Formats: sequence, structure tokens, C-alpha cells
Amino acid sequence: MLIKPGKLLSKIEGPQDLKKLDQAQLVRLCEELRQFIVDNVSVYGGHFGASLGVVELTVALHYVFNTPEDQLVWDVGHQAYGHKILTGRRDSFHTNRMYRGISGFPKRKESNYDTFGVGHSSTSISAALGMAMASKYKGDENKQHIAVIGDGALTGGIAFEGLNHAGVSDSNILIVLNDNCMSIDPNVGALKDYLTDITTSKTYNKLKDEVWNLLGKLSHFGKNAQEIVSKIENGIKSTLLSQSNFFESLNLRYFGPVDGHDVDHLVAVLSDLKQIKGPKILHCVTVKGKGYGPAETGNKTTWHAPGTFDKITGEIHKKVHEKPQAPKYQDVFGHTLVELAKENDKIMGITPAMPSGSSMNIMMKEMPDRAFDVGIAEQHAVTFSAGLATQGLIPFCNIYSSFMQRAYDQVVHDVCIQNLPVNFCLDRAGFAGADGPTHHGAYDIAYFRCLPNMIVSAPMNEKELRNLMYTASLPRKEQAFSIRYPRGQGVMPDWRTPFEEVEIGKGRKIKDGEELAILTIGHIGNYAVEVCEKLSSQGIEVAHYDLRFVKPIDEELLHEVFGSYAKVITVEDGCVQGGFGSAVLEFMADNQYQAQVRRLGIPDQIVEHGEQIELHNECSFGPEGIEKAVIELLELVGRPA
Repeated sequence: MLIKPGKLLSKIEGPQDLKKLDQAQLVRLCEELRQFIVDNVSVYGGHFGASLGVVELTVALHYVFNTPEDQLVWDVGHQAYGHKILTGRRDSFHTNRMYRGISGFPKRKESNYDTFGVGHSSTSISAALGMAMASKYKGDENKQHIAVIGDGALTGGIAFEGLNHAGVSDSNILIVLNDNCMSIDPNVGALKDYLTDITTSKTYNKLKDEVWNLLGKLSHFGKNAQEIVSKIENGIKSTLLSQSNFFESLNLRYFGPVDGHDVDHLVAVLSDLKQIKGPKILHCVTVKGKGYGPAETGNKTTWHAPGTFDKITGEIHKKVHEKPQAPKYQDVFGHTLVELAKENDKIMGITPAMPSGSSMNIMMKEMPDRAFDVGIAEQHAVTFSAGLATQGLIPFCNIYSSFMQRAYDQVVHDVCIQNLPVNFCLDRAGFAGADGPTHHGAYDIAYFRCLPNMIVSAPMNEKELRNLMYTASLPRKEQAFSIRYPRGQGVMPDWRTPFEEVEIGKGRKIKDGEELAILTIGHIGNYAVEVCEKLSSQGIEVAHYDLRFVKPIDEELLHEVFGSYAKVITVEDGCVQGGFGSAVLEFMADNQYQAQVRRLGIPDQIVEHGEQIELHNECSFGPEGIEKAVIELLELVGRPA
């Protein structure tokens, strides 16, 4: 079903059409753009509140600046739906986040207007600054460079690094701070408190009025514009002697705070800021979910990405299942951690800004002094966990697999080199689904198994997850312990099983067979169970082993496998380059076994977005791919079913 846009929006094929509108028409256009987002997301799903919150800002930016010649960089990209709709993707927007449809994030190969591919947080300032410095080097002094970053993303370390460099760069960069007091969950930390102080301070608001009174006259002063800017700067510095401005201290001209939902004022402000050279920051205050009642006034976390919903009533649609459903792995993690923590007062929980996504919020609610949301700061989360471990505590640091990449140096330097017993729980391992390649957890097996003093494990079901977490909670003086699990439902509706210690480095045999063995790691092993049952009904008996651990790998079990089977298939929902299958091949080579081995997993390429099963089948390690590999290796092609 194609959603029909409003009268003005239907005429916008790109920013060149937007610029043809009278400024008086922009308010109406914003209303139509907001409604178009509501109409589409309510039917097809996707990120929601963030894009509604920047509708006016999006329209103003494209109205004032000459995109794509002027470089507009969106941070994370959750808020870029309006940007996509205004830049030629209105009629394809209904395919957003769908298999082979447009991406849910800005993507360079999708559009010239997407100047930088995003998905992870806090990168916009560094990227835009690189672009600005390139323009400066090439002598293009009129080109504009704009980074739009939220207050949540501003908590990421790389954002501070970018601010620090921008202040001494003398580059033509505008940083637009979209301040809505939210990322996915409510923001935390001192920066949040600082921004709140700015927006509520009488001193700042008095100064703001004076500043904007001057800026409103800027266009009338011509050559005297620089004098006006100088007065503004001097006014800021003198007025704020008693209340230091963080951004000014980094040599960034600070303007604001301004109402991020007043499109007319935003156009005027941005038009004036275009005339001011050098690094500067515009502080916009917005409301996440603006213009849609339930999202604006309701639970901001729920309305970040609510799925499909009734746009009239605001009722979020829930799937109706005929039989009891297994819980999500993240919820099993959250409840299990609380169970373990109640029995062991040394257990601590840490997450970088994903308490609801990881279900760390369960422990944060029950044990607020023992569970920490450290903000969008994966590096800090890891080293903070290492510090806890040095004092005899037992940290469970929960980070999405793809986000763990951002803290890899800390894992190497602060955890593994010091041989500290930090527990890493890697959520969203494997394909993340509609979020696509920036969120796929494709590489953690490979990048963790090469590290000394690191245990690498993956549960096949909820019982195994609980037992691995229990094992990781038992006293040990060294070695990090990683447990990876996918996004989504497990396989056990009755998942609350008694804890059992798992012998580290020991796998298990699931099924006996003849001629061929399938070796799996993690949840993906359930596909192998399905395939083995199907083949068994056809008289084809295939063995199945769940390794549980990639490191240390179960050598006794592998000796059994290669001593019994000349044909082996390895299956993983991680990269085949250096992953689980590679570990099996290394064992085979080191022990001089001869066997025909087929590795199934994520290929050496960037896999786009789609439902998990769609991507598993595309990469040939879904049930169909496993069965096909068995048939081919057993040379049963053409055999009657």
C-alpha cells in the first residue's frame, strides 16, 4: 500500500523543489511531512520519535543550505526519515528497512544527499570536520558543512574528540545540537545536567534574546556583519564570566538555545549563521515524538521504534501467537542476571546507553546501586568494568556485538593484557535484521577468539544462556568470558531452569549420524536440529554437535568428529573469515586430519538489511542452505525425497 503524501509534499522531488516554496508555506509542509512519517511508520514500522522531533529542523536545513553541495551529516540516523523523504526517496519510503528496500539510516551509495554512512552514534562531528578541512585545503571557502548531533550522541567519546579538534581547526563547520534529553533511553551523566542548566538558566535566556536581536539584524549590516559577530562574541564572554560555557571554552561560537520546532525562526537563524565563518554550534531544543500525541507525551523509549500501530488510537499492534512463545534472549539475560546477583553480592551490571534494549533495566530497577548505564560510551564501559574487576567484583558488561567493535582496544589493553575476569554479554550477535550492516554482529567471534585470556562462547538456547552466565559468575581470578546471543526469540517457552555449571571448553553431541557431521555454535544450531530431523525422516542420518565454545574449543570432541566423519559442515551466524569454521579448520590442519569441510556463515561482504531469516537464507546458512550443503556433500543431488 503506497501512502499518499500531502499536496505540498507531493511536489517535493528534492531540495530544489523545496526552495521554490514561499517561506510562509514551510509550516504547512512540516505538517504534511510529519503526517507522512506517521502514516508510513504506523503501517510498516521503523524508528519514529526521533524523526518526528526534527521535522522543522530538517525542512529548515534543506531550505537554507545548498545540499548536496553543502555537506549535511546526520548522527546515528534514527532522525533522518524526513531527510530521506525530502531528497528523492518519498515514493520508495514504504520500503524503508525492508529486504532490498531503502536503508533505515543515511547511506552513501543510496543517495548523494547521504554524505556519510551512519548507524553508530557520535561520528557526525568528526566526519563533517574532515569534510570541512578538505574544503579548506581545496580553497572552497563558501562550502558549508553541517553536523546534526543529538544530546545522547554527544555523550560518546569520539564526539568530544571532534569538538576538541573543531575548536582549533578554523574550519567552516556548523554543529547543530538537537537537544531532546533522550537517546533511546533517557540520557544520563553530567552533560545532560549541563544542557538542562543552559536551557533553564535565566542568564542564558536573557543573553539569548540579546544575541538573536543582533543576529536578526545581521543581514542588514553587510560589511559590518563581522563587527556584529564580534559584539556577540564579546557579549557572550563577558556575560558568562560567572557561568562558563563549555562550548565557548573549546573555541566554538555558541548560539542558542532556540526552539527547534519554530521553522520560520530556524530559517532566519540558519541563514544568518551561514554568513559566520569558523566553527560554531547551534543549540536547538526539541521534543522527541513532536506532533504525535502518544509519542510526544508517552513513553519515549517505547515510541523510539514502536513497530506498527493504530495511528488514530496510538495502540501498538502486538503479534498474536497460537502457542506459548519463548522469551527474547535479552529478557532471559536480564532476569537471569538479577537471579544471580541476588545470590552473589559481587555481581555488577554495566551497559552503554542500552538498558531497555539489553534488559539491564531489570537489574537497574531492582538493584540501582549495582547496575550502571554509562551513556553512549562503550570504551568507558569496558575499562570501567575492568576497574571493578580489579577490586574483586564480578562485572557483567552487556554491549551489542556491533557496538563492542568501538571498544576493542579497551578489551585488548585494559582487560586481556591484564588478564582480568570481566564478563561480556554480546547482544544482537549475528544478523540484527532491519537495522542492517551497521548493526549486524558479524565479527565478534573472529575478533575475540584471537585474543589471549579470552573465553568465547555462545548458547544454543535459553537454558544454555543461563548456565553460561552462571558459570561466568563463579569465582575465577583471570580470563575474560564472552557470551554471544542473537536478537529475538529463543526456543524454550519454559526457560526458567535450575542453574548448572558448564565445563569451560566442552561441547556436546546432539545427535549421532553416519558419514557426515554438522558442527554448530550458538542459536543457529537450532536450524541444524530442524534439518537433521527432516533428513532423518527420509532415512538420512546426519550427526550434530553443539560446540558451545569457540575458545577454548573442545579438542576431545573434534578428535571424535574427525576420527569418525570424512565430511563435516560448520555453521555459524558470524563471519566465515577467521570465525568458528576457521577454528575447526585450524584444528584439522594442526592434527593432520583429512576431511571434506564446508563452512557456512556470513560471507566476506557487507550484507544489507532484512528479516533475519531472509538474510540467513541469502547467505545459505538458513535451514535450506544447511540441507543443500548436506545433500551436496553426500552426493545425493537428484535423490528422490
